[in-house]
Amino acid sequence: MKDSLIVVSGGMDSITLLYEYADRIALAVSFDYGANHNHKEIPFARIHCERLKIKHIVIPLAFVPFRNGIMLSIACGIAESNGLKQVLIANHGGDHAIYPDCRSEFIQAMDKAMRSGTYENIGIFAPYTDISKTEIASRGKKLNLNYAETWSCYKGGEKHCGKCGTCVERKEALRDAGIEDQTEYED
Repeated sequence: MKDSLIVVSGGMDSITLLYEYADRIALAVSFDYGANHNHKEIPFARIHCERLKIKHIVIPLAFVPFRNGIMLSIACGIAESNGLKQVLIANHGGDHAIYPDCRSEFIQAMDKAMRSGTYENIGIFAPYTDISKTEIASRGKKLNLNYAETWSCYKGGEKHCGKCGTCVERKEALRDAGIEDQTEYED
């Protein structure tokens, strides 16, 4: 039953979640929050949603701090107005040290707030909260995902820089999951 909305960026994690739970997803929402890499990520989100025949919308927002809190709040309202029961998000264990709004305590608190603040008891489904990016890549491998059709680099250049923290994490996850990295990196 398609009773879910997914927050999908176009990165490895959210695209894996999109495919893993496609049979439950009625609507996908991407947020253009003004980051350098949004113009690279969002087209990948659109491509994958089109392939899966999942309606995709993009919402412009000019912010970065507390972005998951803001995005989850908006996604919750959109879910409720569309008769959906839950919001999927692909935060993962590797995000915890960097982003406080990716930690399990935060996700649990937002889930409680959303459930108590909606008539339909809209909740959060965040199955990657306590797993690594390598484990996510392993799930994607089982789904035959082509991670070259995702974006990770926060620099937002023509190609992945290959040197920033997200690029390094991407390379390590793909390597450790036994996936040939077909990402185009700058030389």
